[in-house]
Amino acid sequence: MKNLVLIGFIIALIVGCSAQKSNTVVADKSISKKDTIRIANDSLEYEVIIIEPGFESWLATAKPRNYYSLTFLENKNYFFVTEYNRRVLDVHRYNPNLYEMRIDYDPNIHYGLEVNYLLYNYFIYFQNRYKQKL
Repeated sequence: MKNLVLIGFIIALIVGCSAQKSNTVVADKSISKKDTIRIANDSLEYEVIIIEPGFESWLATAKPRNYYSLTFLENKNYFFVTEYNRRVLDVHRYNPNLYEMRIDYDPNIHYGLEVNYLLYNYFIYFQNRYKQKL
């Protein structure tokens, strides 16, 4: 169920994006959960909120933001999203509690380094925590 919230926010991010934007991480004081990360652009045309216990502390141990190129992150995210969406549709083979909602990630939209970095690391975290191989 907690993944439903994450997936909903990722979908809101991707559906709301329509052009290249400057991305920044913005802290939101109204969200008090410790393991909550909010990503938004300056004009707030999209936002992603990752609410996953342990993700923020795990992210602190991940490779630094500039370790991977933007192209690498975009390619990996497209691959991960494609496989994730395939599993959402195959409810008889994959746990529908893990793969709840489809993610609309458009490789033709420039989401920026920050969004791609966090999405990529969430997929790595998801695979490690739930013992999945995307």
